[in-house]
Amino acid sequence: MDSVIFLILRRMRAPLLTLIVLYSVAIIGLVLIPGQHPDGSRWHLSIFHAFYFVSYMSTTIGFGELPEAFSDAQRIWVTVCIYATVTGWLYSVGSMIALLQDKALRRTMEEHRFAGHVRRIKEDFYLVCGYGQTGSGLVRALTERSQRAVVLDNNPERIDLLKLESLQEFVPALRADVRRPDSLLLAGLRSPYCAGVLALTSSNEVNLKVALAAKLMHPDAKVICRADSHDVEANMASFGTDHIYDPFDIFARYLSTAIDSPCLTSLQDWLGQLHSSMLPEPIYPPAEGLWIICGYGRFGKALYSQLAAQGVELIVVEMEPERTGLPPGALIKGRGTEAVTLEQADIHRAVGIIAGTDNDANNLSIIMTAKELNPNLFTVVRENQLMNEELFRAVDADILMHPSLIVAQRIRILLSAPLLTEFVSQADREPDSWSCELFSRIVALADERPPILWELKVGETFGPVANQLTGQGQEPSLQDLIRDPRNRDDPLAAICLMHTRGSHCCVLPDLSQRLRVGDQLLLCGRPEARDWMQWTLNNPDVLTYVVTGVSLPRGSLWRWLQRRQS
Repeated sequence: MDSVIFLILRRMRAPLLTLIVLYSVAIIGLVLIPGQHPDGSRWHLSIFHAFYFVSYMSTTIGFGELPEAFSDAQRIWVTVCIYATVTGWLYSVGSMIALLQDKALRRTMEEHRFAGHVRRIKEDFYLVCGYGQTGSGLVRALTERSQRAVVLDNNPERIDLLKLESLQEFVPALRADVRRPDSLLLAGLRSPYCAGVLALTSSNEVNLKVALAAKLMHPDAKVICRADSHDVEANMASFGTDHIYDPFDIFARYLSTAIDSPCLTSLQDWLGQLHSSMLPEPIYPPAEGLWIICGYGRFGKALYSQLAAQGVELIVVEMEPERTGLPPGALIKGRGTEAVTLEQADIHRAVGIIAGTDNDANNLSIIMTAKELNPNLFTVVRENQLMNEELFRAVDADILMHPSLIVAQRIRILLSAPLLTEFVSQADREPDSWSCELFSRIVALADERPPILWELKVGETFGPVANQLTGQGQEPSLQDLIRDPRNRDDPLAAICLMHTRGSHCCVLPDLSQRLRVGDQLLLCGRPEARDWMQWTLNNPDVLTYVVTGVSLPRGSLWRWLQRRQS
């Protein structure tokens, strides 16, 4: 605020001094020039009356000769003062209008309003640096779950776009260079409510600087970064960055998993959506046969490394191998958009093709040309810009990869459902048969409606009742939680995916698992099952019923009648 006042005073110094001088001269003149009564006696205006007269005269809001009619000398002086003071006011008002349009002042006032919005946030929030395709999707996901966010971006068009978004929560946003520590501090980096910093710009160097500043100025905050360079990832990890996401490595592992474990991939796809949707059909990328990778940049190298480790036969098509580097195996020089290049890569024998360049037009052309030459190909295409989404839908590739959306999805899962991240990590170690069986069980729950995913924590209200039941030899278990509180003999349509207690995690726990206060559960099932479970955990009488089968009277009258009968 001090900078705003200083800037206003500095820019308005000359106009204000001009008005002060004009007012002073006009008032002094009116005080010194005498008036004349009808009887010929002289009178003088007091300083108060002179100031009062000049105040409404100079602003042209009225006119009247007070407290007496003026003499001719006074009227001549007033005439001169009218022209002088009105001109002074025009100069001052013009200067004020110019000041309000001044970029420096508007910028300062914008920063002041932004800082005020951030200071008024009294709940946990995430500082999002970069409102591109990744940041925008993540901010929307956070606000949909009533989580607060603060946004910094150096692009004014993106900030304007955010202000037009119909988000469920108000999101303070400022155009600022996130590389500057003062910008991060203005956005609340040192606020006790800053739960985490998300560095999601398109520049590895900028993300690195944001992560470094966050760890230095707020070590307790969770720092999550996007990076697509292994060197930058190693640098970030060296000073304790909590989570680093490389979209190319993530997708390479995804495709590798899809080849080895199709059911696990479909399960991950559904779990990663975090909202009500039908389970997707499993995809089955061919494991045997030739794959063609078009583009040997960062994306192509990540794919080559993963697929080659699985023993997949690979051919790379790259236009500038001297710039990107040579692959260990076969290489065809070209873009892959021409039929002759794909034929040199043995397209007729290939079982799959990956269009992974950084040019959307080339990627679309590669897929269309490849399908004409070999309609049975399994196709994977990289989408760089979301504005081309309709074109990529029309090309109908088997797998569509968008780097920004991949990172946004992983971070959304991490922030919204932390148990899910651990579950997916544990599920990766299981065989595909395990995933297929779980996938079938979840499908059976659907009943023409998509199942949902939710987390449940055993709260403090559970403790006293559980202790009482345990003393009676009937300790509550997971089996009891899944009972229908309307009829305990009927199970709810839900599956417990994971049970955690402290640092111990158990995937697909046995229903005999005993429950304690503080336990966390990851479940999926029908929406009504979630509501019934919440009721069971929060209502001691319902919990007693599902564990013992004894329905306790709930009202005072019924309790009194029961005591009378006993």
